[in-house]
Amino acid sequence: MDWGTDLWDQYDIIDKHTQSGLELVEKYVKFVKERTEIEQNYAKQLRNLTKKYNPKRGCKEEQECRFSNHQSFLDILNEMNDYAGQRELIAENMMMNICIELTKYLQELKMERKTHLSEAKKAQQSLECTYKQLDSSKKRFEREWREADKAAQYAEKTDQDINATKADVEKAKQQANMRTHIAEECKNDYAAQLQKYNQEQSQFYFSDVPLIFNKLQDMDERRVRKLAQGYVLFSDTERHVMPIIGKCLEGVTKAGTNVNERNDSIALIEQYKSGFERPGDLDFEDYSQGINRASSDSSLGTLGTPKGPLELLGKNRSKPFWLFSKKSKPTVTEDFGHLPPEQRRKRLQQKLDDIGKELQKEVDQSEALEKMKDVYEKNPQMGDPASLSPQINQTAQNMERLRGELNKYESWLTEAGRRGDSMLRRDTLPEDALSYRSHSNNNEPYSPDGTHSEEGTPDPSQAIYAEFDDDFEEQEEEELAAPIGQCTAMYNFPGSASEGTITMQEGEVLSVVEEDKGDGWTRVRRANGNEGYIPTSYVSISISK
Repeated sequence: MDWGTDLWDQYDIIDKHTQSGLELVEKYVKFVKERTEIEQNYAKQLRNLTKKYNPKRGCKEEQECRFSNHQSFLDILNEMNDYAGQRELIAENMMMNICIELTKYLQELKMERKTHLSEAKKAQQSLECTYKQLDSSKKRFEREWREADKAAQYAEKTDQDINATKADVEKAKQQANMRTHIAEECKNDYAAQLQKYNQEQSQFYFSDVPLIFNKLQDMDERRVRKLAQGYVLFSDTERHVMPIIGKCLEGVTKAGTNVNERNDSIALIEQYKSGFERPGDLDFEDYSQGINRASSDSSLGTLGTPKGPLELLGKNRSKPFWLFSKKSKPTVTEDFGHLPPEQRRKRLQQKLDDIGKELQKEVDQSEALEKMKDVYEKNPQMGDPASLSPQINQTAQNMERLRGELNKYESWLTEAGRRGDSMLRRDTLPEDALSYRSHSNNNEPYSPDGTHSEEGTPDPSQAIYAEFDDDFEEQEEEELAAPIGQCTAMYNFPGSASEGTITMQEGEVLSVVEEDKGDGWTRVRRANGNEGYIPTSYVSISISK
């Protein structure tokens, strides 16, 4: 079944149907465009939402990201940002693969439909023109035959009239013959025009029109197929990004499962643990006996320890220490003395690590400049060695400055009670960066500002080390604690008994007595009972549960 055979007389229906099909394509393109706008607006709102709730650099919320619940929220924001990107991708693909393609195809269909309809109109106009010629020849034949019939009747009447002359009769007969001859020519012309029209009409209805209508049918079917492909693309476009969207949603789920309330509590303790002892009992002050008022004797007032909460009270240290009272903001100092002991040690250690990295960069740069200078000296055509002198001098000054800062902060860290830091720094920094510490080989005391102390002058840091060694010896005399796990040495470490550390060899297995409390050291024990501290990063630890 086809339109040319079964709908040969339904030109108006075919015209309306094909126009309606093109309008449907336009309607679908408009629908998809509005869908892409919705996706783009949705993605934009999601991005604005994630940007709104993302913490700014340096703000309080960014500092709290060390907690798992805060970090998980940031992970969710990142996943939502990626999810917004996938919605934008859906909108872009729909616009490219559906809207633009169908719009271009629609223009081609309109031009094709216009061409086919124009051909149909031309064929019909040609048939109408032939019909007009047929009708004209028919009317002429009718008129001339009527005139010929009148002329024949007049000639016969004249011939029977007794009063008519012979000339009149001959003239009437000649006129009748002429009219009859003209009528015969008109008849032949009419017959020829009729035959021509019938042929063209047959050509029009059995060939031209069916061919044009079949072309319109083929065009419409191609339109339907293309539109169906657009329908499928509408779902496939979103289905193709579903795996990535699924990963985004899995990331959100993973962020929820990664929250560990216990670890968050431990992180809060490690971040804000002050290291102070709880206040001791207040002494009884007997005013009736005239005895001087005695201050509260607690570990917070011990000489050589950082200022505690009671010492911060000044003259009112005999008064109770209220936890929930509003405290004034302390003055920030370079040695972080305004911080509690535990936090001070961490900040000093962090500062030392940063300075060590900067010093290492300067050392590497100095070595590179020296090599370049040597190359220039051997090959003058490559460059002038003197041009590197300003950079070499500047690098040397930077190294000297950083070495001074490193010595200063290490002294403060020693004062704060850092265990075995000097040994770790010696192992982790290059020899050039630590050349300023050669004084330790001569057992010369060193002051916090980097200058040599007199032999008779007591060094507070040495006193603290002595206190630390005494405490460690007391711990050795106590009953050995049960190990909580084992560790395997990944690197060699030269321990020092005076600093509370022990020597270990790569591959050696030791028992873990005390876990790392955030200072980078773990307490271990050998099979012979010897105990000491080792760097946590030097071993692989397995804790028994």
